[in-house]
Amino acid sequence: MSTSLLIMGIGGQELIVIVVILLLLFGGKKIPELMRGLGKGVKEFKEGQKDESSPEKKI
Repeated sequence: MSTSLLIMGIGGQELIVIVVILLLLFGGKKIPELMRGLGKGVKEFKEGQKDESSPEKKI
């Protein structure tokens, strides 16, 4: 198990309960769309951070 999950105090049983609640709220068809959107958002965020950290050339 990941150390970040252990630090937050989330174990296997809690993770299963969270997944079941997500399935009940959103249904099986909506979850892949939500995760895809979340992945795109994280990717754009990381690209934005990378762009900000690189020095800009001024003309």
